[in-house]
Amino acid sequence: MTTHPKLDVPLGRVVGAIVCESLRPGTRLESPGLTMLTMSRYDLSEPGRDQPSRWTLIEFDGPEEIAERLARELSEILLVEGGWYANFSTSTEAFVVYASKIFRYDRETTSGREAALEYGRSVGVPEPQLDWPE
Repeated sequence: MTTHPKLDVPLGRVVGAIVCESLRPGTRLESPGLTMLTMSRYDLSEPGRDQPSRWTLIEFDGPEEIAERLARELSEILLVEGGWYANFSTSTEAFVVYASKIFRYDRETTSGREAALEYGRSVGVPEPQLDWPE
């Protein structure tokens, strides 16, 4: 069984990351209380189909009560093509969001993760990118 890194999420908070290039042009993410922690640029040696080779990653946190709204907003603004997703966690739940599809599961179980992985593969997410922390 593969182990996945666990995020250290304080009680009452949400922590996660968004790849800026995964957002549809002309859209905005407007979740009140969301705070950028870091912004980083990465060069990928093997981007997925329809993905650029350079990514901008924003790591964020916010109050836990925005989690559902954030998931809905992301599902509406993520690109369909390219196999993109965004992920974030609360102290008890993991969220994996694709365009028009949201997976939400208990961080201590593997069944929810498996469904999100299977869906990611079906929409073309490259296997090495299916590595979100919980």
